Amino acid sequence: MLRQKVVALSLSAFTFVGFAVMGAPPPAAAQPSTIIIAPSAPPPPRVETVPRPAGPQTLSWQPGRWDWNNGNWQWMEGRYVAPPQPTAVWDPGHWESHPTGGYVWVDGHWRG
Repeated sequence: MLRQKVVALSLSAFTFVGFAVMGAPPPAAAQPSTIIIAPSAPPPPRVETVPRPAGPQTLSWQPGRWDWNNGNWQWMEGRYVAPPQPTAVWDPGHWESHPTGGYVWVDGHWRG
């Protein structure tokens, strides 16, 4: 298993300092992410029964997915999350082939 830390900061130093001074956390884009390359394709997705949301009806379902962890595929259950705005739609992440071999996880994201 190959794990590489990738830090992608799209903020200027001034903006980052501004967040630090205000005591507010920086935007999610400023958080480091880990690129995981698995040696083989994940198993087929599990069939999930989507439960009724325990909270407001504005929650969005994020389906479960396979995660490569400590040399094994591990299923991560789906969950409800609050969208950043009422009209946002969740585009799920997916595994895709990596040019040097193996499979890499591409994070899901909100659109709209």
